[in-house]
Amino acid sequence: MTQLFSQAQLEAIAGALGDTEEGLRGQEIAMLIATCKMVDPGEITKWQRIYKALAEAQNRRQDRRLVLGFIRHAMKPARYIREPHRFEPLRAKLNQALAFAGLVVLESGDLQSTAAAATLPEAQRRARELRLDLETRGVHPDVLRFCRAELLADNYFHAVQEAVKSVADKMRVRTGLHDDGATLVDRVFGGDAPMLAINARNSVSERSEQSGFANLVRGTFGMFRNPTAHEARIKWPMTKSDAEDLLTLVSLIHRRLDAAVMPPPRG
Repeated sequence: MTQLFSQAQLEAIAGALGDTEEGLRGQEIAMLIATCKMVDPGEITKWQRIYKALAEAQNRRQDRRLVLGFIRHAMKPARYIREPHRFEPLRAKLNQALAFAGLVVLESGDLQSTAAAATLPEAQRRARELRLDLETRGVHPDVLRFCRAELLADNYFHAVQEAVKSVADKMRVRTGLHDDGATLVDRVFGGDAPMLAINARNSVSERSEQSGFANLVRGTFGMFRNPTAHEARIKWPMTKSDAEDLLTLVSLIHRRLDAAVMPPPRG
């Protein structure tokens, strides 16, 4: 049987995308409806316009592919280059709407299947508690971004996974490299001429600290990023305490990255 969105789910999706403050604008809605070859119900309330277009397309085709296509087009990050501040709030609202359908919009704008949330209040409660605990610890702001309800709808796995990915992203931004995993770590922190240094590297102790930090980042990638891309989530149970400890570790890495400098070439 073809999987369809329920009426409540379509209303939630349309409500998120048509949100008065953070949602799509009238011209954007019209363009997306035309791009996805949907029937435009015309100038009415934004969320109702989106809902009627999505519902008509799903009912006519008896599948949800056009609805998914609309979401993908709407959430392409390139659309928000001029107004990047709009993307994350809209993505967060949309992911709350998609949680009960077992879907999540990634930072790349892609849709990914996930375990459907049992209740949204439970996911929101987890997010609030985790964020509060981490704020008490004084964790890095870049880590707090991943304490969101849509990432915690099933367990703490996604929050930790995405936070670890953020470390690699920051390393690429700082250096302009495009590598990943151990290769990225080696090029950024390794050798006699690292691209980033966490200290002056003038003594054996400082050089040892640089090497140790590289091993820490490499190990974090290896343990909490690479395997999780290939193993089922159920094989990676994660408690709230585990998540707090791991996100605190990622916070330490972020702070050292922020303070790292590009050393001048040695003469």
